[in-house]
Amino acid sequence: MVNRLIKGSILLAIIFALALFAAFIYAYNEIKLDADKLINYKPPTSSVILDAKGDKIAYVFKGQHRLYATYDEIPGYVVEALVAIEDTRFFEHNGVNPDAIIRAALRNYEAGRKVEGGSTLTQQLVKNTILNNERSYSRKMKEAILSMKIENELTKEEILERYLNEMFFGHGYYGIKTAAKGYYRKELDELTLKESALLAGLMKAPSAYDPTRNLDKALTRASTILTRMKKLGWITHETYLDAVKEIPTIYKDTLTQNIAPYITDEVVRRMKKEFPDIRTGGYTIYTTIDMEQQKIAREALNYAHKKIVKKQREKVSTTTLNGAILAVENKTGDIKAMVGGVDYKKSAFNRATMMTRQPGSAFKPFIYQVALDMGYNPATELTDIARTFQYYSNGKRKTWRPKNYENNFVGFIKLREALVHSRNLATINLVTEVGLKNILERLEKLNVPKIPQDMSVSLGNLGLSPVKMGQIYSAFANGGHMIEPKLIAKVLSRNGTVIYEGKTQEITDFTTPEQAYLMTDILKDIVTRGTGRNARVKGVEVVGKTGTTNKNVDAWFCGYSPTTEVIVWMGRDNNKPIGRGGTGGGTSAPAFSYFLNKLHNKLYKDMPKKFTRPEGVYNARNGVITELYTDISPLPRVSGSATNPDSDLDLF
Repeated sequence: MVNRLIKGSILLAIIFALALFAAFIYAYNEIKLDADKLINYKPPTSSVILDAKGDKIAYVFKGQHRLYATYDEIPGYVVEALVAIEDTRFFEHNGVNPDAIIRAALRNYEAGRKVEGGSTLTQQLVKNTILNNERSYSRKMKEAILSMKIENELTKEEILERYLNEMFFGHGYYGIKTAAKGYYRKELDELTLKESALLAGLMKAPSAYDPTRNLDKALTRASTILTRMKKLGWITHETYLDAVKEIPTIYKDTLTQNIAPYITDEVVRRMKKEFPDIRTGGYTIYTTIDMEQQKIAREALNYAHKKIVKKQREKVSTTTLNGAILAVENKTGDIKAMVGGVDYKKSAFNRATMMTRQPGSAFKPFIYQVALDMGYNPATELTDIARTFQYYSNGKRKTWRPKNYENNFVGFIKLREALVHSRNLATINLVTEVGLKNILERLEKLNVPKIPQDMSVSLGNLGLSPVKMGQIYSAFANGGHMIEPKLIAKVLSRNGTVIYEGKTQEITDFTTPEQAYLMTDILKDIVTRGTGRNARVKGVEVVGKTGTTNKNVDAWFCGYSPTTEVIVWMGRDNNKPIGRGGTGGGTSAPAFSYFLNKLHNKLYKDMPKKFTRPEGVYNARNGVITELYTDISPLPRVSGSATNPDSDLDLF
């Protein structure tokens, strides 16, 4: 009987020991997993979007706005102020300070309420990153064990680095670097002692000590910290007096301000596939944007928008009229400015990149370029006469009777004049003469989706975004070489390594420099005496083409100066007609003119203002009329020397 009892007791003891051991292993593993969160610390860190000059456009983040700072970046004053007020023996204890716990317990007992805490900085860090706010002995015990575990794995400097990056400083700022930039607009190494003390005091109660609302309270807290530092002998009396007298300048606007929201959204949209953690990965993203050009682009769009709204007798606050503007550097394809709407707060939809609309006559230059490259010249006579087309759609016979905007026709008209005055019938007859198949084969090089395979392509019956129009117009602006507009210059990882580099992407040689110059010269006449007269810029050669769709639903102006391509679209989001005067020349051209005038005559006065004619483009004159031609687009030689291409020629 006794033996059986002894055996039973031993068995129970073994079971209890095994259970205790299992519980210990479980608790140890749980604590280890929790501790790993701090040991392998990678908090969500905001990414910053910069312009081409390195100036901030916006921060993008998810949940917590944090700019990470290494321990070496953190000034000694910040560390001393923090340790002085929160945990004087931080560099001596192993994560838990029994003396502080006993002292706090006695003071709280005497006061009848909690007036002092006994937690170390390490315990505070554990509480803020790993544990919840549950008030229980088991949580406090786990906090203590975790703190000692952390102290065993990390150096004091590593713990402070994590602490000062993790803590909340109010105003949406997480981390000391974020707070310094937000409240003071300073880098960490620019902070004064008083500024450091104020930030150190914020962490206890960010709302109560918010310097943007309770500056006196925040300054009093900072002075308390300075007094403590002096008492500990960490600063001299003279240093203390100087710091106490200082009143830091506090900025109320937050770091989350976004000065170019359409740009920011587009950057995130383009990069999130390659960098899914773009809002938390701490990337530095350099764009091609010039914020000074961005500013005048916004002004230009608002200027033109107000004009057309007033013309329609509508109100800016209630109108459905909207617009977009894009500016691209000719040689590089760098997007220098992009505004996707007149008011981001009302609509974040980026009309410059996400919207497709019919370009109408703004697409005609590509039809004419194909003809020029097939041997036509600017003086070739076209027929501006009425045509009727019969075709079948869904088994039913249809009739199409295109007409000119002016509802007339002039008979014979030179190619230059047909494009300058945007004659629909002459364009359609040109396509018929050249051959629709030939036109479509060449247009494939534009890399444009869903080009209609019928005569409607003559009048721009396809859907394109402003950024796509910028891409295809680069074929003219860049001497025949079509390049893809570029927004992202490079991306740096959080440790400063270049992990992505945007390069100029040439899509195709749509034509030759000589042939492209012929088009540039024709487009110049559109501005000087054609449908684009509102696009003129004093002292600067600019060229371009208007585009107006049926019933004035869409109004475009697409063109360029010797340095910069500008695309402007205006219309209504609901696809309703713009109304009176809602043409490309009357509505969008003023924005084009405003932008390039400010760019060339105010912002960058040294920019080239004249186009350079390439070799291989020749003059031909007949009295006061001068025409250009090339080897591909020759003019008939009736007189003049064959060896002197610039001699007078009889064109007619």
